[in-house]
Amino acid sequence: MDQELKNSPVENFDWDAYEKGEVLGEKSREELINTYDQSLNTVKDKEVTEGTVISMNKREVVVNIGYKSDGVISMNEFRYNPDLKVGDTVEVYIESQEDKKGQLVLSHKKARATRSWDRVNSALENDEIIKGFIKCRTKGGMIVDVFGIEAFLPGSQIDVKPIRDYDVFVGKTMEFKVVKINQEFKNVVVSHKALIEAELEQQKKDIIAKLEKGQVLEGTVKNITSYGVFIDLGGVDGLIHITDLSWGRVSHPEEVVSLDQKLNVVILDFDDEKKRIALGLKQLTPHPWDALSSELKVGDKIKGKVVVMADYGAFIEIAPGVEGLIHVSEMSWSQHLRSAQDFMKVGDEVEAVILTLDREERKMSLGIKQLKPDPWENIEAKYAVGSRHMAKVRNFTNFGVFVEIEEGVDGLIHISDLSWTKKIKHPSEFTQIGAEIEVQVLEIDKENRRLSLGHKQLEENPWDVFETVFTVDSVHEGTIIEMLDKGAVIALPYGVEGFATPKHLVKEDGTQAQLEEKLPFKVIEFNKDAKRIILSHSRIFEDEAKAEAKKESAAKKAAKKAAKAENETAAINSNVEKTTLGDIEELAALKEKLESEKK
Repeated sequence: MDQELKNSPVENFDWDAYEKGEVLGEKSREELINTYDQSLNTVKDKEVTEGTVISMNKREVVVNIGYKSDGVISMNEFRYNPDLKVGDTVEVYIESQEDKKGQLVLSHKKARATRSWDRVNSALENDEIIKGFIKCRTKGGMIVDVFGIEAFLPGSQIDVKPIRDYDVFVGKTMEFKVVKINQEFKNVVVSHKALIEAELEQQKKDIIAKLEKGQVLEGTVKNITSYGVFIDLGGVDGLIHITDLSWGRVSHPEEVVSLDQKLNVVILDFDDEKKRIALGLKQLTPHPWDALSSELKVGDKIKGKVVVMADYGAFIEIAPGVEGLIHVSEMSWSQHLRSAQDFMKVGDEVEAVILTLDREERKMSLGIKQLKPDPWENIEAKYAVGSRHMAKVRNFTNFGVFVEIEEGVDGLIHISDLSWTKKIKHPSEFTQIGAEIEVQVLEIDKENRRLSLGHKQLEENPWDVFETVFTVDSVHEGTIIEMLDKGAVIALPYGVEGFATPKHLVKEDGTQAQLEEKLPFKVIEFNKDAKRIILSHSRIFEDEAKAEAKKESAAKKAAKKAAKAENETAAINSNVEKTTLGDIEELAALKEKLESEKK
């Protein structure tokens, strides 16, 4: 009965629809479509939505966003998140609901970039820890992919300790904190160091609380600078200043320690507030001065190496950590100023004499000139007054020339003792520094260790001869070699010079004599002691004019006198004639009278 019912035709069965392949009725089909449509998400292109990772391999990640098809995203877009797994919810950007193949096109990178700026700002505001992928190295740090944004990780923010090899971090995913955002230029700075500083800060407090001066700890060389070495004491850093590395001289800390080296150090001092710890390395070994031989005394000769040079002297290391100073004044018996560099240089091996030794103050002064005899001990015998020697010009002053006859024997040639004839304004006109010059000892000042020397004394004083040549009123040819405000310097024969004031330089035609002009000059003053000759060109024709005038005046006087004499003679003659005639008349009258009386 049942079989019959199963095989019996179904009423209202749509055989036409069956033949067309439509197994559902119109009503059922509409209901099924509605149910299917309601099960799919409504998506739009160019929007960000969330999806679920349903499968993944080394190259691709398949994401279901509840759409009719799944999207495939390259694994490269998830390399910042190495912990990605099936079932994770991820953000995706719908680039297209269907490509040419009908495939849903998604992008995780664009989804992150779309929302990344808001996320970065939120991470900064909320002090949030975020993950980032270190893409590559750049100048001064690294480039980090954070939410699709390229952020900058400074090298100093990678770790609390200095990083020497940045390349080992490339390709790593690490946690960071956003420390700075430039809204205008969309720049982001992140830090990994900030994550561990808080923890280290607490560690530092715990370590510093247990520190004591004089305590010896083991540490690791963390960084080396020109001024010292930073030591990692296990969460807190201390500094060994370069002067606390060794009892001896250290040019650079690298001479004593190397990076990552483990060594014992002693705590010299620390500051709870600033968390600064001063460490020492040399303090773990005895001071070299304590090991210095007790037999060493003043006057002993020692050998050492020049370790430091200064203008005022040289420091000699006679043992590591034991130094003595050779002052420049103890390098030579010479008194003139010189620099220590003139005698030695860093690295030289020298022998010296101990001059002072203070074991308590750990100071020692040395000398090298004491290895030679003092030349002033027998100065009178070797450089007697009147003796002649060759000397080297060392220095000039306005008043003379400092010379050195031998090391330690200096002398001064006064400017007035350079030449008998030339008037020298500055010694550089006569000689030059470094030149050899012959001198004669004039005076010895043993107390001040100085000789008075002369150069002109090597020749006889020509002024004894000049006194007979350049007599007053004598005339000589001269050439004007220098014009001054007060007159001119005239070169005369025999290498001597004279001087003429402007009024004595006026020529006969009224013009002034000029430089390099050759003229006759008359000596109007000769001073042998002052070595001064005063000349005049004008006086020559002035005296000639005076002589001519005097001659004319004398002639006039003679003529006048002659005329007067002639007149007097004539008068006398006149008187004689008059008297004679009178006498004749009187005689005639007398004669006539006598004759008359006779009659």
